[in-house]
Amino acid sequence: MDDDASDQADTHLARVAAAIAEPARSRMLCSLMDGHARTATELATVGGVAPSTASAHLARLREQKLVESVAQGKHRYFRLAGNDVAAALEGLLVVAGATRSSFKPSTPTNLRAARTCYDHMAGAAGVALHDQLLAQGWIEAVAQGGVYELTTHGALALESLGLDIAAARQARRRFACACLDWSERRPHLGGALAAAWLQLSLRRGWVRQALDGRELTVTAKAHREMPELFGEG
Repeated sequence: MDDDASDQADTHLARVAAAIAEPARSRMLCSLMDGHARTATELATVGGVAPSTASAHLARLREQKLVESVAQGKHRYFRLAGNDVAAALEGLLVVAGATRSSFKPSTPTNLRAARTCYDHMAGAAGVALHDQLLAQGWIEAVAQGGVYELTTHGALALESLGLDIAAARQARRRFACACLDWSERRPHLGGALAAAWLQLSLRRGWVRQALDGRELTVTAKAHREMPELFGEG
C-alpha cells in the first residue's frame, strides 16, 4: 500500500471509529448484532435518545457504511451493513468484555409462528423456509438487495411438486426476493415464486389458512412430506 492509500485508510478508520465511539450509536449497533432489523423509533429507545436525535445518529452510521436501511411497506428498518461490520463489532465487544442484548418481538404468538404477508408466507415458518431454500440449494442470490433465482435443482424439485414456474415468471412483479419479516426482522421469501409456493402449500395441505385473518398453520403433513423445507415437527 502506498503512502497516499495508507493515509486515506487511516483517515477513514478514524471516521468509522468516531462513529462507533458515541455511546448512543454504539448501543444501536450492538442491538443490531443479533441479525434483526429495527426501526428508527426502536433504535431511539435502545440508544436512550429522542427520535430526532436517533435519525441524526443513523445518518452518521449510514454515511460510514456501518448500517443500511430497507423500506418495507410504510416502515423503514435499519440493519448492519454486512458481515464485515458484524465481525468488527464482535471483535470490539470481545475486547470490551461486553454482552449484547437479544431481539424480543412483541408480535402475537399465533401470527409470529406463521402468517400471510400479502400473498406469501411470513413469520417464523416463512423465515425458516427462506433459510432452508437457500441451504438446500433450491434458490441462490444473484444480486445485492436480496434478489434470488431458482437453481436447476430447485426448478426441477418445484416443478415435480406441481409448482408452475412459467406462470410465476409471467407475473408483473419480481420473481423471487428477500422480504423483511416484521416480527422476526429477518428475511422471508417474497415475490411471484413465494406467492406460487404458498398456493402450492395450501393445495398440498402443508399449510392451512385461518378463515378470518392472516394466521397460517403448518400441518403435520408438511413436516412428514417435506421435512427438508418445513422441518420434522
